[in-house]
Amino acid sequence: MPRGSSTLPGFQKRAERTVHRGPLITVAVGTFAAPDGTEFERDIVHHPGAVSVVPVIEQGDAVLLVRQYRAAIDTELLEIPAGKRDVEGEPPEQTARRELVEEIGMRAGRLEPLAEFYNSPGFCDELHYVFMALDLEPTATDLQGVEEQHMTIERVSLDAVPGLIADHRIIDAKTIIGLTLARERLA
Repeated sequence: MPRGSSTLPGFQKRAERTVHRGPLITVAVGTFAAPDGTEFERDIVHHPGAVSVVPVIEQGDAVLLVRQYRAAIDTELLEIPAGKRDVEGEPPEQTARRELVEEIGMRAGRLEPLAEFYNSPGFCDELHYVFMALDLEPTATDLQGVEEQHMTIERVSLDAVPGLIADHRIIDAKTIIGLTLARERLA
């Protein structure tokens, strides 16, 4: 069964019409039928998917995070490096390796998958892959876009992560998921 396909008998997608096509997302209105035949509509955002990476340094005691401006919420967030899957046919692992180089100037000797999840399945089909990068080696960065041109890189102790989450200094979902799973894996 394809990822995300319905396991409930009777729900059927009947139609979908595009209402906006942008460089990153497509917005559509889908028409569906419930098991009792009732038709309903839902807004749907189609997204190419994304990856994020927990770059582990210092024998597993710390990570490198980026502080980056996010226009949708008009503020900077402390996050693990991440990016959209915008290269056709590129495997998630390769996208993760590319994002590490672009954002923090590191190559991973090893890349371990931590999780896959949907960010907001109530309206969006974005599938997110989270990896842990180990055995890092420095390389030149390749910053893409205006936000990356102004981001900063911060070293954070893994021991500090629960406090940063509890104090709301880390509030990004992929970062909370990635850091929590990396801490668990490294323990």
